[in-house]
Amino acid sequence: MTADRQHVRLPLILLGVVFFASHPGQAAEIADAEKLLLAGKYDDTAKLAADELAKPAPSEAWWVLKIRAEIARGKIDAAGQTLALARQQFPTDLGLLLVGYDLFHRTGQDQPAAELEKLIRERTPRTPAERIGVGRFLLARGTDAKEVLDKFYNPVAKAAAPPAPGVTAEPGSVAVAFATAELALGKNDRGFAADTLQKAPKDAARDPHFHYLLARAFAEDDRARATKAIADALAINPHHVESLLFQADHQLDGEKYADTLATLGRAMDVDPGEPRAWALRAVVAHLQNDAAGEAKARQTALTRWPANPEVEHLIGRKLSQDYRFTEGAAYQRQSLEKDRNYQPAKLQLCQDLLRLGQEAEGWKLASEVFTADGYNVVAHNLVTLRDHLASFRTLAGNGILLRMDAKEAELYCPRAMAVLTRARDTLGKKYGVKLDRAVTVEIFPRKQDFAVRTFGMPGADGFLGVCFGPVITANSPASQGKDPSNWEAVLWHEFCHTVTLHKSRNKMPRWLSEGISVYEEAQENPAWGQRLTPRYHEMITGDGLTPLSQLSSAFMNAKSALHVQFAYFESALAVEFLITKFKFEALTQVLDDLGAGLPINESLERRTGSPLAKLDADFAEFARGRAKAVAPEATWDKPELPADADSTAVRGWLDKHPKNFFGLVRLGQRLVREEKWSEAETTLKELQSLFPQYIGAGNAYESLAAVYRHGKDVAKEAAILEELAKYDADALTAFQRLAELAEANADWPTVARNARRMLAVNPLIAAPHRTLAKAAEQLKERDEALAGYRAALQFAPPDAADLHYRLAVLHDLKGERDKARREVLKALEDAPRLREAHKLLLKLTDVPAEKTP
Repeated sequence: MTADRQHVRLPLILLGVVFFASHPGQAAEIADAEKLLLAGKYDDTAKLAADELAKPAPSEAWWVLKIRAEIARGKIDAAGQTLALARQQFPTDLGLLLVGYDLFHRTGQDQPAAELEKLIRERTPRTPAERIGVGRFLLARGTDAKEVLDKFYNPVAKAAAPPAPGVTAEPGSVAVAFATAELALGKNDRGFAADTLQKAPKDAARDPHFHYLLARAFAEDDRARATKAIADALAINPHHVESLLFQADHQLDGEKYADTLATLGRAMDVDPGEPRAWALRAVVAHLQNDAAGEAKARQTALTRWPANPEVEHLIGRKLSQDYRFTEGAAYQRQSLEKDRNYQPAKLQLCQDLLRLGQEAEGWKLASEVFTADGYNVVAHNLVTLRDHLASFRTLAGNGILLRMDAKEAELYCPRAMAVLTRARDTLGKKYGVKLDRAVTVEIFPRKQDFAVRTFGMPGADGFLGVCFGPVITANSPASQGKDPSNWEAVLWHEFCHTVTLHKSRNKMPRWLSEGISVYEEAQENPAWGQRLTPRYHEMITGDGLTPLSQLSSAFMNAKSALHVQFAYFESALAVEFLITKFKFEALTQVLDDLGAGLPINESLERRTGSPLAKLDADFAEFARGRAKAVAPEATWDKPELPADADSTAVRGWLDKHPKNFFGLVRLGQRLVREEKWSEAETTLKELQSLFPQYIGAGNAYESLAAVYRHGKDVAKEAAILEELAKYDADALTAFQRLAELAEANADWPTVARNARRMLAVNPLIAAPHRTLAKAAEQLKERDEALAGYRAALQFAPPDAADLHYRLAVLHDLKGERDKARREVLKALEDAPRLREAHKLLLKLTDVPAEKTP
């Protein structure tokens, strides 16, 4: 094997275009054969080509079509024999050289591949299709991507004018779109690939390869479009192996193992020796704890080419996607033992190691990949991020390595460390887990940095944090806009993943992992976690509930962001069901079973003593009971009224629909807008009583607070906002108002409590730091007061001198005279005439007052 092998498959669809354009006299016959090939009728294609080859002076195009059909059916030896016969007649034909090189390259036959490579390099491509074929060949050999684009692809694209309506596009214009998209996908630039394909001529959609590439481009960001694209590909060609493998890959992600094996079976019906199909079978066997089946499938995958680095890379990549990072990394190392320069394995190993906290080797591999391929988007992103992380501040202790932006660390690093330490102690004890290594936690102020560290690419909207086990990544409030989520709840949620992943050895389905973390949020703080919403109520009482035994599919097949959020809620409900009906010990026993390799549904039956069908039925009854218990008297019809209907109209509708939730929300909002305060209070109290957990738009709490504030009823305003705080940990405005009301009454404990609530939502604004410092000072909690005033100084306040003076006083009270002197001098530097600071300085320097000049 040559040291610089890049195992890149050349799509056979691109190789045939050369001849379609080169032999106009036979265009009709070749076109018919091409249609058979695109439709997946490979044996018919081979027979048609064989018939033509039996005639006098056949074109080399028929030889290529026969080889392509034989390769598609996995008849490698037959394809080699056909190639040998063809080259007796056309020893230097570029099309034959390219298809022959691909045949030898994908089966590890280095010597004949090298012979053909020499001949290919000696030829000068003349037609557009030849340029595309040679360009793809050069990419496979590691040629710079920009050079291939500039010299081979772009000239073809520029020369291929858009066809007139109703006119078939030039083959080169379709092929260059495919080739460019393949290049982009190879560099992990899915956006560019999608854009290229969407601009391709309409004729491209007749080819299953077009839809397959489109599915790859959308795979990470738009599952629905990717699924449709694969369906479109298979509608054209039910035997399209690339699309079948993509479909099986997607089914595997959804833990639909039976469906995965069935789809792989369809691919193997086409090519019984397809290495990737056998590799995916090895993954299924691994996830089902079938070590013998895994070994057999892996060995079968290597039958065609024992040194194929793609096999172990694919197995490892899929295991890592299932959070088996240790096992995945081991497979990547096996891949690299076969080809130390196989970049996909090196990049995947890099990401696995970074997720395992093995940063030194992980970052080194990122640099190696980027040096070898400067156009690899993931490698570029990682190297850039590594340099940015160098400016972060690190705090280590209590088995935790916390890494944050330096400015943010000044504001809330100790609080974050306290939350993480408490989570480590509380959850570790509860689940019987003693972590055997430090947990790395990284908090990013920029969403794109979080996404790159977590997924290798920008994007990842909707994620607040991700846990890989020993590594946690999280978005800071700075990355979340004007309404950030409670970061303490996020850290608690993610650290719970660390504990349960450790207990289960990273062998737990997503629904159970997420369900436990959401459940534990609410156990720690009832205002954390998720609440039942009217939409969730509709989904649970309707047909939106996923059976317990299929809950992982709720994440993988979610129709929208709302459905993803509902999957979290339902998973937590499922955990609550298991604990309520079968006790907490049953849940921990399931985690132990998973760690031992038992499948989740088998463990559930074992630990609950119930068959899956009964568990599904009992869970559905439990979930619907929970939903109905939240607002048992409410009705859920939506008012059929104009958007600008006044309170009289809404009330008239409500008279016919008493206890209607949506009607009460709408009437409460309208009465407040119309400033009918007394009527609004009555309606909003009824809404609160009907659905006390509702904190969405138009909720009773915020509207009642507005009513009481208008009436200057401070006690009632504070009481209703305190009720809101019990349900909503993100209610920053409510916390701030509660602190203001408490400060007016010198109720310092309440001021401090709400300042801490504010800090848990957004520590990147000055107000909560100043408020807490003032309250802590009054409560003689001097360390917290010191931290608050120091944080307040980070915002360059106009009264910095006063804050330094307060810091000096606090240090003096603690007997820290040197620190007090430094702070008082800073105060005087900003405000030389600050009398109180002069007096304190005299005291700190032991100058008698009577001798003061």
